Amino acid sequence: MSLKKQLCIGLTLVPSKKDKENLHIDDNKIYSGIDEQIELAQRAEKAKLDFVFKADYLVAHPDLIVRNKGSVILDPTLLFAAIARETQKIGVVTTASTSFNPPYILARQLQSLNWISNGRAGWNIVTSINGAENFGNAMMPSSEERYAKAAECTELVRKLWKSHPYEVLGVDSADAAEVIREMIQPIDHEGEFFHVKGPLNVPAHFSGTMPLFQAGASESGRNFAASVADAIFAATPDIESGIELCKDLRKRAQQNGRQPDAIRVLPGLYFFIGDTYEEAQEMYRQAHQHLTVERRYALVEMVLGLNLRGLSLKEKVTAGILPDANQSVRSKTHADLLRRFIIKNEPTVEQLLERPEVIGSAHWVAVGTPQEVFHQIMERFEAGALHGFIAIPGGPPKSLDLFFSDVIPLFVEAGVFRKDYTGSTLCEHLGIFKE
Repeated sequence: MSLKKQLCIGLTLVPSKKDKENLHIDDNKIYSGIDEQIELAQRAEKAKLDFVFKADYLVAHPDLIVRNKGSVILDPTLLFAAIARETQKIGVVTTASTSFNPPYILARQLQSLNWISNGRAGWNIVTSINGAENFGNAMMPSSEERYAKAAECTELVRKLWKSHPYEVLGVDSADAAEVIREMIQPIDHEGEFFHVKGPLNVPAHFSGTMPLFQAGASESGRNFAASVADAIFAATPDIESGIELCKDLRKRAQQNGRQPDAIRVLPGLYFFIGDTYEEAQEMYRQAHQHLTVERRYALVEMVLGLNLRGLSLKEKVTAGILPDANQSVRSKTHADLLRRFIIKNEPTVEQLLERPEVIGSAHWVAVGTPQEVFHQIMERFEAGALHGFIAIPGGPPKSLDLFFSDVIPLFVEAGVFRKDYTGSTLCEHLGIFKE
């Protein structure tokens, strides 16, 4: 009897402190959130999840600071170094931008995390959509240029990892220095964006090259993912967009000489779970009540460049009033998702202002009881719309508690998720084996 396909499940580490009086302790000491995130990672490990994940932001944005509820926004790689020492099996997937970080520093920090975690590290490769002003650049490069730079940077990081094999650690002879000198060789990289001699001063981990993740589903992003990524963090707010992305990446992977199922599609799943559907719906409402109608109008304008203020809430938004699809927008992926929704459904203004692409980050939103959320996920899994998901806790702590206590056991019972770890590295958890 053949085994069922297995879900890949990661968890985004998010702050969940709700009461402002809890944000400051010991008189005026600021709450950092480190202990809470370590505890959350330990809970995820107890549930046998594949990995925990953290996004990164290179700008001080007021809205982001508010969403973090007073906790400090830390460099994710440094945070995961702390988490790795407090866990044993779960993967730690950090985020680092290829647009602003030198490849040598990236290679060194990531391989250091791989050693600290004993082979459990993963790299979420991002090209960044803002932040150039903090790195001496006048303006952000185009998407095409950022991905071209990402491709060269990633290739270079992998060369650096290979330049210092872990076997050097076992060299013990009278002429050890000479032997090691032969084993670690310069890479002498001369490219369009980078010039690096090498070799790296941190040896590769014996578990092999760490898994690569990629965030972004634009045309450039898909091509990049097809060439190097083991998994893609994608925004797929509906089942059709997930199916299309999975099929498209299979084709692109083959065009790049890879196996068709080489890339795992892992959409973000923003969930609100209650004992009843009504309770979960109220959680969702409470989470977004701070977004006024005016703020939602502004978000539509930011995503699409479309001003809806002249229409009544009951009027339909149609393809005919959409701006030029080639205009410059903050995120082409999110703009394309929202455009497709409008063209297909012709929603009212009121309905559009409720869409996740507007009030969130185009993540798939699941609302309901544990059984209802389980069935929503399984529907997409069985339809070929995903290989797994990145769980993004929404609502009060009870929602996350039910995810761990009720939803995960349903996957285990259905035979699509592990009861216990069978390996100790992230590659083993994901079922991929790389040199």
